[in-house]
Amino acid sequence: MPPGGPVPPETPVPPETPVIKSAEWWPGQPGQPQAAVDQRGPAPGLGSGPGPITADGCAVALYARLPATGEPEIVHAAIPEGSSILDLGSGAGRVTHGLIALGHRVVAVDQSPEMLAHVHDAETVCAQIADLDLGRRFDAVLLGSHLVNTSEDTARRALLATAARHIASGGQVVVEWHPPAWFDAAHDGSSGSVGGVRVELVDVAREGDLLSATVRYWSDTELWTQTFTARRFDPQELRGELSSAGLRFDRWLTDDRAWF
Repeated sequence: MPPGGPVPPETPVPPETPVIKSAEWWPGQPGQPQAAVDQRGPAPGLGSGPGPITADGCAVALYARLPATGEPEIVHAAIPEGSSILDLGSGAGRVTHGLIALGHRVVAVDQSPEMLAHVHDAETVCAQIADLDLGRRFDAVLLGSHLVNTSEDTARRALLATAARHIASGGQVVVEWHPPAWFDAAHDGSSGSVGGVRVELVDVAREGDLLSATVRYWSDTELWTQTFTARRFDPQELRGELSSAGLRFDRWLTDDRAWF
């Protein structure tokens, strides 16, 4: 999972639980697959499963098959038609492709060349988000996948600074996060499905403002896992983080306050 969480299941518990992942073989499945890793390699224990695993523990084969679950439409409704969009942490293009289909021009940024190999009809940039400086500005910048819930304060501030550095005057930064209600509701056994892939949240542990857990994804005999830690902060703290980056909170985009 990117720092803070991934993709939402179609029938999650709680409703806004996103797809996340972990590092343990599902009991009863025959033969644990060997995970190939990219040159950077995932941090120990972050991710496992068939195919390449990125440095932050994401399974490329899994993300390449997962469909969007309404995210492109949320972003589309918040910005002008035909906008230029910088998609930070695009992965395999799950949301990028939907935005292109809706008529937007997208530059997809990810640290994994294996992920970007699945992106089509968009300019791609292989880079760390925190270090990114394209010398260009966009009508909209997308920070999805709950990146702002990273457990590292310095990392979150670097993400927001990159977004602010690339937004045009009058443009909008569109953000997906875990709101406080998600942290209250997350529990072992939360489950759902995304595009035929089953998803389950396990090993949930809380320590102060931090929540750690593992997500198991499985399809037929294939299983992927990813472990993550997310930081909880309230709307007032959120506004403070945005202000520190030179951004201003505008409005909630969804009733569950998972997008703003």
